[in-house]
Amino acid sequence: MPDAEGAEAATRRVVIAGASGLIGSALTESLRADGVTVTRLVRHPATAPDEVEWLTDDRPLDPGALAGAEAVVGLNGASIGRFPWTSGYKKTLLWSRVTPTAALARAVRELGADAPAFVSASAVGYYGSVPGERLDEQSPRGDTFLADICGEWEAAALGAGDDARVALLRTAPVVHKEGVLKPLLLLTRLGVSGPIGRGTQVWPWISLDDEVRAIRHVIDAGLTGPVNLTGPTRATANDLGFALARRMNRPFALRAPVWAIRTALGADATEAILTSDADVAPAVLEASGFTFRHRTVEEAVAAAVPAH
Repeated sequence: MPDAEGAEAATRRVVIAGASGLIGSALTESLRADGVTVTRLVRHPATAPDEVEWLTDDRPLDPGALAGAEAVVGLNGASIGRFPWTSGYKKTLLWSRVTPTAALARAVRELGADAPAFVSASAVGYYGSVPGERLDEQSPRGDTFLADICGEWEAAALGAGDDARVALLRTAPVVHKEGVLKPLLLLTRLGVSGPIGRGTQVWPWISLDDEVRAIRHVIDAGLTGPVNLTGPTRATANDLGFALARRMNRPFALRAPVWAIRTALGADATEAILTSDADVAPAVLEASGFTFRHRTVEEAVAAAVPAH
């Protein structure tokens, strides 16, 4: 006979939009491993019992797809790691975040008091570049292109209504081979990695393991409002790059000047991601009792990349 904890897990259900991405697939796997039922919202005809088709035409999402769930997690968004950010791709970055989020918010709002918690992705790009300051969830929004996107993204989520339980996941770049490390791995393997610009700019970061655990903590603890999903220890771009180079037993010496990066990638992408300086603290997570498995960027890199 199953124990009470197992029976409780079997009755839990979480709906995930964006379940095929890096974070979504890891979150799905983690929840299912604990017996939680996962419903995936997919942008193609449903081919499995756990799939619900959405956003393939002009029809709104049927609120019934969310009914009875403990939470709906929205993780949609085109990659900010695709360069350059042309005017067309900037529209895609915005549309791919705001449109799905607004559709989820509308369904949550229509369910009213019976709606699940809405856990909606955002990003630490919300704060822009603020050198020399320690930022938390109460810090103001920045003035970069990415900060503007995050502002519209979060506003779409809050469209779920004043009575909805909405958490805004201001996620840092994920230290993983398919995350922030992806463009750095090839350069490091070839022995041509080094400081990006000054290299001393502070880069928020989080391991994939802690990202998934933090999302689950937000759901389990019933957190609402903005929540910074970042590692607890300050790290610079050089700290991350050197940790990767050391892990791969490769040099870290060739500096990439800002003018060259800006020429190759464009000003918005360069300033929003590579030269941005933002020391973002996971204040709400830590105050709510969350504990990190990877407390330093070196530990996160070690977890993501096999030793060479």
